[in-house]
Amino acid sequence: MNALPTACPEGGLPASVTIYEVGPRDGLQAEKRIIDTSTKVELIRKLAATGLTAVEATSFVSARWVPQLGDASDVLAELDLAGTARHPVLVPNERGMSRALEAGAREIAVFASATESFARSNLGRGVHEVLTALAPVVAEARGRDMPVRGYVSMCFGDPWEGPVPLDAVVAVARRLIDQGCSRISLGETIGVATPGHVKALVVALGAAGVPPSALALHCHDTYGQALANVHAGLQAGVGEFDSSIGGVGGCPFARSATGNLATEDLVWMLRGFGYELGIDLAALVRTGTWLAEHLGRPNPSRAAAALSQSDGRSRSAE
Repeated sequence: MNALPTACPEGGLPASVTIYEVGPRDGLQAEKRIIDTSTKVELIRKLAATGLTAVEATSFVSARWVPQLGDASDVLAELDLAGTARHPVLVPNERGMSRALEAGAREIAVFASATESFARSNLGRGVHEVLTALAPVVAEARGRDMPVRGYVSMCFGDPWEGPVPLDAVVAVARRLIDQGCSRISLGETIGVATPGHVKALVVALGAAGVPPSALALHCHDTYGQALANVHAGLQAGVGEFDSSIGGVGGCPFARSATGNLATEDLVWMLRGFGYELGIDLAALVRTGTWLAEHLGRPNPSRAAAALSQSDGRSRSAE
């Protein structure tokens, strides 16, 4: 598997880019069939071995709400938390924070919504109540010098409310930054964003004192816009992007939320812009294929499919 895109750097883009892998948490949480702990641990180790430097491991959410992640402590216990790859965990509340600390977590993420409907559907309380409840969690982490990432869902559209005003997203992101989050991941939860919308939101956040360097973009590919939206984010100065191996995931709490942007596709595009990511793309494709086999379905990544076919043809010619 020797095929690589021709590197053609584009002026004005960030000097470096980080890929934040969410497959083991955001990806697997949408799976109805429970994946055993050893498989989850093996997936995380395989992803770290490809060169990915940020692999979100799990979530300390109640197993009653997300049974798939009920083994969070067991998963974390098997990982090398002092290794090269970071393994952040999602923490929904103070109880989850306590469990994460007991398990040895070194970095956390918290979760809020830009819309009332999704906040109440997913978290059982309104936007303001969610943010208020997160404040002591973020304070606890910052008091321990733990980095905190803030996810904001429904930044571009909501299945119940429709288009989401820019100022609603800005208000939530600003609150999370003020609480102590060092990075805000803008969730394109149902995949309705377009490149112009991405740029407009980044500009609005910048005007409110949240610069592109403090942002990440979390894309879903519902309408085939994920890579175009990543490009728009790059042009606007965003340098961190969430993706999921094999495009696994979605959101179990939101109608219309389809798979995440596949990490294989994102790496292929970023390599085309000349970014040296330190990621073994062939190993990444093998990992995506391995996971797809465990899930019992094909890997939807277009890059993975093309590279696998190319590799198959090369071997046939030997």
